[in-house]
Amino acid sequence: QVQLVESGGGLVQAGGSLRLSCAASGRFFRINEMGWYRQAPGKQRELVATITSGGSTNYADSVKGRFTISRDNDKHTVSLQMDSLKPEDTGVYYCSVRATTLIRTGDYWGQGTQVTVSS
Repeated sequence: QVQLVESGGGLVQAGGSLRLSCAASGRFFRINEMGWYRQAPGKQRELVATITSGGSTNYADSVKGRFTISRDNDKHTVSLQMDSLKPEDTGVYYCSVRATTLIRTGDYWGQGTQVTVSS
């Protein structure tokens, strides 16, 4: 009922920047929290940043000061501006939203987009 499509991943050298975007579509009444998570090779998925419908943000300590999350409530999109990238930022980045549909409120996930930071 809710589909998420991420874009903007790629290969970048350490110190570079990337901007990820995620667009939500489908049938839903509202989207509450939106966020980005990542999974490095051989590791568990971890929170990167979240943003509520009111604009409150939360960041992992490892990305504070380097990443910025934003959203457009009218377009149902969420973006992640990533600056000063480090090799340890490498991983698959997933967009996630908490949405209310006709039948339930639940969490939805995108397919992920690869971010690779070379040293």
